[in-house]
Amino acid sequence: MSTPGSKTAALDAPLHIFGFEFEDLSTRKVSGRLRVTPICCQSWSAEEEVLHGGVSAVIAEALASIGAHMACGFDRIAGVQLSINHFAHAVVGDVVFAEAVPQYIVKTLQVWEVKIRKVEPYDRQKQTDDEVVAISRVAVLTNMPVPENATAARTLKQFAKL
Repeated sequence: MSTPGSKTAALDAPLHIFGFEFEDLSTRKVSGRLRVTPICCQSWSAEEEVLHGGVSAVIAEALASIGAHMACGFDRIAGVQLSINHFAHAVVGDVVFAEAVPQYIVKTLQVWEVKIRKVEPYDRQKQTDDEVVAISRVAVLTNMPVPENATAARTLKQFAKL
């Protein structure tokens, strides 16, 4: 059985570097968590390091792309638009939970919403609307031809709930 970290290492190297751990992998939801560490922060002051907005964008793009890839039957996909709004900051030691869900799915286009919020370290249900860090929308082109040498689908199928 794989550990959450090894699952992330197999599926998305940049998220693995930041310490992200996948939880749910399905066509209706992709989620996971990240403990904020200095490696994923930018300093705004000498006293406090905050989660870099670019890291939030990487999380959003990755989760939406993985969900879209599964939802279209593992055909090739390409992200075409990402918008992200940041509402609050997360600092070193905070745990953020990210959840991507589809908002619109047709044959050649999907739109996924990704919410990133602060949570209690071991209980993702303990949260309020005041703890939303960012909300993103990601548009993805789908059902494109898959190159013969592609391996992403094979790896993802090992971990997904299909």
